[in-house]
Formats: sequence, structure tokens, C-alpha cells
Amino acid sequence: MNLLARTLFTLLLMFSLVAKSAEVSQPSPYVVLENVGNQLFTRIAANQQEIKKFPKIMNVIVEEELMPAIDYKYAAYRILGKHLKKTTKAQRAMFVQSMRSYLARTYANALKQYKNQQVIFEPEKPTKDKRIVAIRTQIIEMNKPTIDVIFKMRKNKKTGQWKAYDMVVEGISLLSSKQAELGKKIAKQGVEQVSVELAALVK
Repeated sequence: MNLLARTLFTLLLMFSLVAKSAEVSQPSPYVVLENVGNQLFTRIAANQQEIKKFPKIMNVIVEEELMPAIDYKYAAYRILGKHLKKTTKAQRAMFVQSMRSYLARTYANALKQYKNQQVIFEPEKPTKDKRIVAIRTQIIEMNKPTIDVIFKMRKNKKTGQWKAYDMVVEGISLLSSKQAELGKKIAKQGVEQVSVELAALVK
């Protein structure tokens, strides 16, 4: 993979490590990250042959293991930014769903390149009353430079669940980058048109 492709895959790989929190017992974001990161990639590794024959199996794995762990609604609202107040309830729902579908398909495609990369997780720390926590991790791949990644996870005040909404790789925020890209389109074309374009990308 060239540098751009590697960087994109790295972003998606790390973002996909976040797992769904248990409904009854709510672990810390550190525990969530490590436990389900291992669970997700163990499942992918165990189904490598099947995925090669039937690539859509990865879509199922992403839906079952990954998407419940992504705070895609909060991320979508952050991407809308200043445009959020100008949207109707229906427009927001449409944009959130389009963003969810876009992310799910993008992650599935990127995860097909998983080749047993090693991930080192930051040791658990007290979160106290924080609702936003940044967690440092490292991706280690043979014959490749170690990549430092910071996850941004948010605690839902109603459910107590920790979910990922952004990550920063070498100072670059995935959320901020997407906000800059789509913000310009929304200003020019409108949120509904951008939602339609995002939905079309996954078909």
C-alpha cells in the first residue's frame, strides 16, 4: 500500500478497535477498547478463508462487532457543526443514517486488509467524572514504523456506555478532517444533497 492508503487503513483499523459496552455492567473506556479490540480481530482472523470467498461476511462482522461501539450520531452532529441548527429533525436523521452506512461500509472494506497487526493499549487510568477520555494506543507492524494513535471516547450520560467518536493520528483528527471536507459541501449543496451522496457511496 502507498503512504496515503496505509494512513487511511491505519485510521480505519484503529477506529474499528472500539467495542460495544455491556448493557448491564459498564466497563471503563480502557477495558472496552482492549477487550473488544482483541475480540473483533480474533473473529476476523478466524474467518479469513471465508471472507476471501465471501467478502460480504466482513459487513456482517462490522455490523455485529463494531457499529454498536461507534457514536456515529454524535460524530455526525459534530460534522454538521454550525449547520446543525439550520437542519430539521428529518434532515438530521437522514444525515446520521447516511453517515452510519458510509462508515460501516468504509470500515468493512478497510478491515479486509487486516494482517495480524499488533496493538498496544495504554494502561487503564481513573476516569473520575469525565465524559470525554483520550486513550493512547500504538499499532505495530513488522518492517513498518510504529504508529501512535489517540482515541477520543465519549460516555453517554443516560446509558453510561463509552463509545468512540474520533481518533487522532500524528496530530490529524479524523473527525475534524471529515468536518472540513463535508462542511464545505453542506454549505454549497445543502445537507440533504450531501446525505444522498454519502448514501450513494455505499451502494
